[in-house]
Amino acid sequence: MSSMQQIDHGQSLTVQVTNMLRAAITSGEMNPHEHFSAIGLAEKLGVSRTPVREALQLLEKEGIVRIEKNRGVRVLQMSLDEIVQIFQIRIILEPPAAARAAEVATDNDLAHFLVLHERILEAAARDDGPGTLQADKDFHLFLMELAGNPRLSALDSELRNMVLAHGLVTIPSARSSQDLANDRKDILAALEGRDPRAASEAVRDHVTRTARLLITGVCAQTPGLSADEYLAKLEHLTRFSG
Repeated sequence: MSSMQQIDHGQSLTVQVTNMLRAAITSGEMNPHEHFSAIGLAEKLGVSRTPVREALQLLEKEGIVRIEKNRGVRVLQMSLDEIVQIFQIRIILEPPAAARAAEVATDNDLAHFLVLHERILEAAARDDGPGTLQADKDFHLFLMELAGNPRLSALDSELRNMVLAHGLVTIPSARSSQDLANDRKDILAALEGRDPRAASEAVRDHVTRTARLLITGVCAQTPGLSADEYLAKLEHLTRFSG
């Protein structure tokens, strides 16, 4: 594990090993297609097997890895690189679809958007992380469906399902309900105003802001990762879109 930090003997070894393994998984250094052994990981980190086994048990409880009998450890989580790639695709695909939705949305559609938006806020107020993510997905998929391209809707749904099923379980959930309400205020205003350009820009800003918050939050929680590196990657494909 070339990118691992040195052991700090003033800190619990299990905590340090847990942080190191989480960083290796989040960065993609340990990828989901390989099996790893506690012995091999201990040798690479230069520690005994005990803190590695304890760290892996903690990561299994978090849903990041699965300990498989006689096969070792398998990573379940997507890397931050893969998550960034999904956001890049969303930033390219969703703004033009939102522009089309603003052109065709009926009064009934707008009323339904308000209902979907309220569900996001209610889930957030209950501190229901999975419920908030699902309600957010429902809101955006309805927007995609109004664009009238079923393949686009299916692709967007598939991308979101990948993040929901295999995404970073360390996504910070510290955002307030008011923060979430403000986050879609411009999208709703653009749809109500039947303004395609404003809808496109609002969705692009929203998805970019969500990606930036996720990147900075995950890197802040994962010692050894640089948010700047991933923020730069986010811009590579998307700075010319929109």
